[in-house]
Amino acid sequence: MIKTHETWILVADDDRAHRDMLRANLEHAGYSVMEVTNGSEAVKCVKTQHPDLVLMDMRMPEMDGLTAVREIRKIDQRVPILIMTAYGTIENAVQTVKSGAYDYILKPLDMSVLLKTIKVGLQKQDEPDKQSLIASEDYIAESPVMKDIFALAEKVARSEASVLLTGESGTGKEVLANFIQEKSARSDKPFVKVNCAALHDQLLESELFGHEKGAFTGAVAQRKGRFELADTGTIFLDEIGDMALETQAKILRALQQGTFERLGGTQTIKTDCRVIAATNKDLEAAVAAGRFREDLYYRLSVVPMRIPPLRERREDIPALANYFLKKHSEKNRKHMKRIAQEAMDKLVAYDWPGNVRELSNCIERAVILSLGDDITLESLPNSIKQSSSAPAGELNIMEQAERSAILTALRSCGGNKSLAAEKLGINRKTLSSKMQRYNISEE
Repeated sequence: MIKTHETWILVADDDRAHRDMLRANLEHAGYSVMEVTNGSEAVKCVKTQHPDLVLMDMRMPEMDGLTAVREIRKIDQRVPILIMTAYGTIENAVQTVKSGAYDYILKPLDMSVLLKTIKVGLQKQDEPDKQSLIASEDYIAESPVMKDIFALAEKVARSEASVLLTGESGTGKEVLANFIQEKSARSDKPFVKVNCAALHDQLLESELFGHEKGAFTGAVAQRKGRFELADTGTIFLDEIGDMALETQAKILRALQQGTFERLGGTQTIKTDCRVIAATNKDLEAAVAAGRFREDLYYRLSVVPMRIPPLRERREDIPALANYFLKKHSEKNRKHMKRIAQEAMDKLVAYDWPGNVRELSNCIERAVILSLGDDITLESLPNSIKQSSSAPAGELNIMEQAERSAILTALRSCGGNKSLAAEKLGINRKTLSSKMQRYNISEE
């Protein structure tokens, strides 16, 4: 088959009836279609025929879709690849992005959604390559896990889905919420934030839904609530796990019906706002214990995203530390140039129970106390100066499991680090870093 100036789409799917359906719809939309039945044939076709876009099924014989994506990326970095899957999980979304596809679409296919997504993919051919997804200094991601999270967040931002961000205090849940808002179609609309843990139940209800004059002692005038103020935009409900069941019920109604009443009022008010929620609590456990409504949990967690603690993504520490060095130097009118390597080593080794927030405070303290141009070891708190990478015998259960997985992968690959990294789903640099951390010999 010889390509002309037409737009050619390669369809890779082992289901003949599904291919026939796709061909009919794509040709009706004005595209030309190539067909293959497995991932191996798709790789060969990309190499020889150079399609304008690849539409790839996730599960196929001989070579599955994700493996084919990785192979295609070795020969063509630019061709847009769209994955079709009946298994719509967050893990699949992350895998897809990590492998090199630009998006994925769920079966059974909605043809209008498919055609729009194809159009987006074809437009991407005209965009410049990006070595890093994160362009803003506020969104730092050097670790594979955080790059995956931001890649997924950018996809989710384009939808209207509710997002539930989970993770320990200080991991950056609000930062990720800001990122999603900025990348969304509502970026120029109100972005209203509420800390649900900071207010008493009645005050929280008033804060969320507003109140009428005389609704309670001190209510001297009518006041609009945050849901009303967030109309057409986004509301960020931080620490959602701390609210009373009665308030949860009212939030559920606002999400399901888009309506609510002010405290002490009878007028039904409509609102159209997207919800991003965050918590450091285990909401599934709270549901099981009857402290959190199950229906609200599922309504909020259409797309759940867990932000790992800083100790699980140490690759991010140097970049974050240097960012905070610049930020706090400017804030405190100092001219700090760098963090000495000895000090940086201690920062990376420390476990950061307070996560990114603690790191920021630590760097600001060091900026204020340092007399020279550099942050040295002496500028750091004793708890950090005394930190060191834990030997294998002192690792927690998760770290022991990770160390064991690395050893197993290295043994099965004959010590080949590149193959072992691929087997583990990480890059070679990350593997080397983890080997050093866990005192794994390269011999």
